[in-house]
Amino acid sequence: MTGSTAEATLQSSVASTDGSVGDFFELMKPRVMSLVVFTSLAGLVAAPGDLHPLLAVIAILCIAVGAGASGALNMWYDADIDVRMARTAARPIPRGRVTAGEALTFGTVLSIVSVMTLGVLVNWVAGALLALTIAYYVFFYTMWLKRRTPQNIVIGGAAGSFPPMIGWAAVTGTVSIESVLMFLIIFMWTPPHFWALALYRARDYERVGVPMLPVVAGPDETRKQILLYSLVLVPLAVSPYAIGLGGIVYGVSSVVLGLMFLWLAVKVWRTREGREADYAAKQLFGFSILYLFLLFGVLLGEHLVAKLWS
Repeated sequence: MTGSTAEATLQSSVASTDGSVGDFFELMKPRVMSLVVFTSLAGLVAAPGDLHPLLAVIAILCIAVGAGASGALNMWYDADIDVRMARTAARPIPRGRVTAGEALTFGTVLSIVSVMTLGVLVNWVAGALLALTIAYYVFFYTMWLKRRTPQNIVIGGAAGSFPPMIGWAAVTGTVSIESVLMFLIIFMWTPPHFWALALYRARDYERVGVPMLPVVAGPDETRKQILLYSLVLVPLAVSPYAIGLGGIVYGVSSVVLGLMFLWLAVKVWRTREGREADYAAKQLFGFSILYLFLLFGVLLGEHLVAKLWS
């Protein structure tokens, strides 16, 4: 898509719209939202104490809506580059199905409603953490870091790391070492996950001037950083077992999954040319999603069984 065509498409998306419910749901980045819901649920169930089932459902819904609000506001601000990238050109705003103004209003309203509902009905520690998450993702990452530094994913990754901490706070009203550890696992997982994607989407980011690491430092440096972060992530992901947050099933699972993650990271580091290099990066990107789901899934399952048994 040429620059003039992209601008014309974006202008038309501001001028007219025929957005459906599905289009507005797409603004909320449902794939990302599903991961947010899952990790926040793990934090909520793993937390000591009990929360009324209705309040637990409300908490998870608020976290999901807050995540969706962040996605909508991200799409509003990034509409000018989304229309020029192959990966994002089919989103509702570039396709003209939703206007940028509607996305801004939609995201703003959802942000306020989700934070206020969580704070009033559950507790204000959880509500404040959700507000911080939305503000961090929209203002700190989307508006400031993303287009200015190749460390955008590293620093900005904190926004996606808060959900288990919010789930924990919904039950306990506090932030503890256990919830911080869950935060750190997602925080360290984010760079190798996104840099694997950026390796085979580097031209997209280069075209729109986003300084992702492969564009600024080159693919070889990116591969090295992926491996280094993976070497820190894997033992960190085992540590919940060491402090008693995870049981024996979690301990074994985290080791096995970690070794698989490392193997794929090494494969990315060693495979540097041609289609094989892109395939290795795609493999790591795909497995990294499964890795995090399984890691938190086992943690969630262990605590569910323990609570049902008790």
